[in-house]
This record gives sequence, C-alpha cells and structure tokens, in this order.
Amino acid sequence: MPLTFSRHPRPDAGRDVLPVLLQPLHPGQTLAQARDALSGQIEAHLRSVGGVLLRGFEVPGVADFQQFAASFGDPLLRYEFASTPRSSVANGIYTSTEYPAHQHIPLHNEQAYTREWPMRIWFHCVTASPTGGETPIADSRAIYRRMPAAIRERFAQGLLYVRHYSHDFDLPWQDVFGVQTRAEVEAFCRRQHIEWQWLEDDGLRTRQRCQGVERHPVTGEMVWFNQAHLFHASNLAPEVRASLIDLVGEDQLPRNVCWADGTAIDDAVLDQVREVLAAETVIYPWQAGDVLMLDNMLVAHARTPFSGPRKVVVAMSRSHTNLD
Repeated sequence: MPLTFSRHPRPDAGRDVLPVLLQPLHPGQTLAQARDALSGQIEAHLRSVGGVLLRGFEVPGVADFQQFAASFGDPLLRYEFASTPRSSVANGIYTSTEYPAHQHIPLHNEQAYTREWPMRIWFHCVTASPTGGETPIADSRAIYRRMPAAIRERFAQGLLYVRHYSHDFDLPWQDVFGVQTRAEVEAFCRRQHIEWQWLEDDGLRTRQRCQGVERHPVTGEMVWFNQAHLFHASNLAPEVRASLIDLVGEDQLPRNVCWADGTAIDDAVLDQVREVLAAETVIYPWQAGDVLMLDNMLVAHARTPFSGPRKVVVAMSRSHTNLD
C-alpha cells in the first residue's frame, strides 16, 4: 500500500519523498530479518533524503526495536541535559516527550538547543492514537534555504539559551542533568561550556551560547538547527506567558532564548520562522509497528495533539559536538 501524507508544495518536490518508505518482501518478515538486506538502502537514503519509514515489518516488542537501533554500530545514548519530561523504557530507549495530549510540540531537531546532539534518532510506534498523534517531519536543509536571508544571517551569529530550573516550574535540575549532586552538574557544565549560577531554594540558572544554523559533518550542507521558536517566550500561550512574567519576571522565565549578544529576539522574527517551518512540514499517520529513522541534523520532527491511547518510544545514537 502506498504511503499517504500531506504536505505543502515546495520547489524540490521532484526529489525523493521524505520519508522514504521501505516495506517487507513478504508477510511476517521481522525487522531483524530484513536489517542486513536493508542496511545499505537505509544508509543511502539517510544521507540523501534524511529519513526512512519502515512499515509493515514485525516488531514483536520494544526489545526488538532496541536491538534494531543498536545494530547500526553505535551505542544508544542517554537523554542528558533534557528539555522535556521523558521516562526510560529500557537501556537507551525512552518515551517520546510526555507533554499533555492536547498540546502541539513544534518541529525541532533533537537537542539543537545545546552543542552536543545525537546524529541519529529512531521512533517506534507501539500504539497508534486513533485521532492525531502524528510525528510531522521537515527537511532542515529546505528550511534553511526557504528562511528569509536576513533571518538566516542573524541566526548564523548564534543564540543564547537561558534556563531556570526549579521544582515549581518546568523541570528540576536533577531531572534535566540526570544527577543528584551540584558537583556533577558543574562538571557537566564545564565540559559543555555552559555558564551556571546556583539560586535560592536549590534553584539553578544556566546560559549557553549555541548555533542557530550548522553545517552537516558528512554531507557538508547547511541546515537550520536550533530551538529558538520553542524556547522563546512567544511559544507560550499569551495568558500563560503573561501569568509567568507576573509570577517570576521576564528575566526568570523557566526557559528563554536571545541573540548571542544577549539582546532580545522580537516575536515577529519567530513568527516568520514558524511560517517557514509550517511550509516545509510533512505529515503522515502512524501505524502500529512503524519505525521511523532520521538523520537528526537533516530532518526535524514534531508531535500533533491526540486523543486516546498512544505510545511512541525513541532511541538516539552517534553523538556529535561543535565544541571543538
């Protein structure tokens, strides 16, 4: 059965379609059985298109998904310096972001808000929601090309992410860093070139200058690679934004982002960014058993609101950094 999806037309529509659909040769073929025969195709499609959807293969359990993701030669990564709540399902396997079902999670490249990120990310649909719950994707190269030149050039100068961690708002630092002592947090921050400041009531503030765009280390292509539109206060519902500013002040918001020199990013800039992201979005429905494999720099992902049961688990590998 052909893959159906919706998308906005774009200039490079003649290229291979994202995601490339790979299906079993015969009914009942497991992903493990197909892996060796498919590995060359998968690697080629990841370099060119950026994403592969494996549909119709038997994936008996999460352990089989784990083995498939690990079979590409890299150890599966821990989810460190988190920005959203997740739960560990197995070694290197996590739930997708545990935001309430009614919330939309905008397009983003995993951990593009820091300077070390996974190059590869897998999603496995265990249970497909009856309504919504898709994982939209978009080509980060096409986003870069479509972005207005003035915005692209400004983002190329870098961004400054500012985060406040507490038990009252967003996530406590223990959950974000996955440690229990301040010394461990400070050691991580030193390695990652993150500024930190301890606050009252066991609070913490971090500041990190990061990329707004980046060059892919294998293909050499420029990609849009940041999470400014997620971290900026304009991502909040207007009433939530106003309430938080009243409670803690604009300089104490749980998360925010500004230009690398510390000046504020105007809401209108992020509005234009979101328009480009929307224009490049590809949406297709999940089917139980699906495995989506993405080059995390070439392809961004999101989540639509949903109702009913939904379970999608995630794996990541091949850490890359621009700290050097």
